[in-house]
Amino acid sequence: MDVVGAHFRPEFINRVDETVVFHPLAKDELAGIAGIQLELLNRRLADHDLSLVLSDTVMDKLLEVGFDPVYGARPLKRTIQQLIENPLAESILAGKFAPGDSISGDLEDDRVKFVKA
Repeated sequence: MDVVGAHFRPEFINRVDETVVFHPLAKDELAGIAGIQLELLNRRLADHDLSLVLSDTVMDKLLEVGFDPVYGARPLKRTIQQLIENPLAESILAGKFAPGDSISGDLEDDRVKFVKA
């Protein structure tokens, strides 16, 4: 609070009810967040009788691209959308996968390639 008091006027500080300090995320915490986001995707896929399994290399790529030291895990959701959801949706719409298929994703040439498992 001493640091806050040095930067802000008392009028502002009196309006602050509570302060929360955020520490940088560790890789395992970021992996947990990615797991939650991918579980939500798998639930949406299950509504269409599809399932998705991603390789460890894909997960590593998601964690590498989806983490920012300043913004933490905020870019992760966008990264999952760009690297996984959008290309997968295009493949499904193109008829590459049908209900009942299990889809496997692996990294190939720095892109995620989806195949029937």
